[in-house]
Amino acid sequence: MALQERPEKCVVAVDGPSGSGKSTVSRRLATAVDGVYLDTGAMYRAVTWAVLQGGADLTDPDAIAKIALETELSIGTDPRAPHFAANGINVDAPIRGPEVTAAVSAVAAVPAVRHHLVALQKAIIAGQPRIIVEGRDIASVVAPDADLKVYLTASAAARAARRSAEDATDVAATEADLARRDKLDSSRAVDPLKQASDAVEVDTTGLGIDDVVAHLLDLLNSKVSK
Repeated sequence: MALQERPEKCVVAVDGPSGSGKSTVSRRLATAVDGVYLDTGAMYRAVTWAVLQGGADLTDPDAIAKIALETELSIGTDPRAPHFAANGINVDAPIRGPEVTAAVSAVAAVPAVRHHLVALQKAIIAGQPRIIVEGRDIASVVAPDADLKVYLTASAAARAARRSAEDATDVAATEADLARRDKLDSSRAVDPLKQASDAVEVDTTGLGIDDVVAHLLDLLNSKVSK
């Protein structure tokens, strides 16, 4: 399924908690509109990797911010092969590892880190005619004027099952970790995880990827055809 008429420009903001299907759906949607894809969560993960490599104390926001602002990020936005490098080192694999996963919420909560990365995200969005951006604060902070704002969600059990299948981890432990991250991300002082008031909520529990992408394309069609 594709857009009835490809827009010259469009920004789609896809927010939601871990395991809701954001990454897969966003990449598929970007391909369908012949656009690019930005995984903002991976940007925070790449910075977290650099912070861990630098040996910073995760309770020291100044130390975290210093490394974050000094880290050179290379961001690939091809939805078929997105990639990330930090200071010239490919970090696609390590940023998905347990160490980074355990630390990323703490790093992402530092205001200076968020301000820095949000500015980078806005610059990337401004330079692309068609872009699908996924994260936790896209519709509310990064791209409040997006053409389509979507909040993907799913039951805790479904989210845990998906993530544990990806990571080959225990489902119960994964569900507990997702709950921990949800609490941290939704309660941070700056740019917390929340649904924008004008975002369309889509519950992906029990839905296949194709079904979700088709639904989002319908929503986008209705927006761009007006």
